[in-house]
Amino acid sequence: MQRKPSTYLMSAVAAVLALIAPFCMPINIATEIVIFSIFALATYLLISVAGLYSFGQAAFFGVGGYIAGYLYINTDVPLFVGLLLAALGSAVAALVVGMMSIKRIGIYFMMLTFAFNQMIFYLAYSWHSVTGGEDGLGGIRRPDITVPGVGKIDLSNHVNFYVLCAVLFVVVFAGLYQMMRSPLGLVLSAAKQNMRRTDSLGFSVYRAQLLAFVVAGAASGVAGALFAMLYRIMPIDAISWHSSGTAVFMVIIGGMSSIFGPVIGAAIFIWLQGFFSLMWARWPLLFGVFIILVVLFLKGGAIELFDRVRRLVTGARGERSAP
Repeated sequence: MQRKPSTYLMSAVAAVLALIAPFCMPINIATEIVIFSIFALATYLLISVAGLYSFGQAAFFGVGGYIAGYLYINTDVPLFVGLLLAALGSAVAALVVGMMSIKRIGIYFMMLTFAFNQMIFYLAYSWHSVTGGEDGLGGIRRPDITVPGVGKIDLSNHVNFYVLCAVLFVVVFAGLYQMMRSPLGLVLSAAKQNMRRTDSLGFSVYRAQLLAFVVAGAASGVAGALFAMLYRIMPIDAISWHSSGTAVFMVIIGGMSSIFGPVIGAAIFIWLQGFFSLMWARWPLLFGVFIILVVLFLKGGAIELFDRVRRLVTGARGERSAP
């Protein structure tokens, strides 16, 4: 059995990717990519590890964004307190949704998460005094960070804010990867293969999946809070089912065979979104064609493409070295 790389090694690779990203693209694009990488990683935990095809992650993304945005507008709460409350609020919402959804499997689970997403969307749409309704929650500030011995760090500076998002991305990446390698991750993987047999061995599949659902909800809430601070507004569209589909597409594009898949998928999705929008006003049609091609000819996503290239290069080297 092949041994998985250590959490330290994988986290170091993630940190290197986050370090070089601003040198390859505009800082705002790099910031958006690391934020949506957190969102995609949370979705990857459910789909690829736990086998839970959730179409309601945008609800927790939006809950985190609205909680952080409301706090940063109306109070002087410190940055990390706001992020913690955003994660906690999203985790509680995920707990409530998960307790009623995980008891169902397959298409029924998907439809329940979709329905709860729509319920939370219309709650945000109608609660105008708190969420801003269809106009969104605007005027969100970025609280400064005070570091002992360093002083106050101004997060209105785009580079400083990117560093914050990159650090949180690496932390979430390391935490989710360690969770996947833990006994909990093994139970989730076993339940994905055969739920009844795993349950008969004495493991509580329901509790394991519920915990994964809550963790994914909390991570999505952190991503939503960072997104709200990035653009200083929490739009109502960010909580719609389209955003849930976006996270699923990121996982599919990147591939589900590696934890780096959703990160690569988030980068490709955001880059292509900007590229296609410059080419044609009806760019979603082009993006739809791209998704269809990936599903038909590259089921393993970008990770499979990299693997094919690696095999070709290895085979070419082997042919040259052969007598």
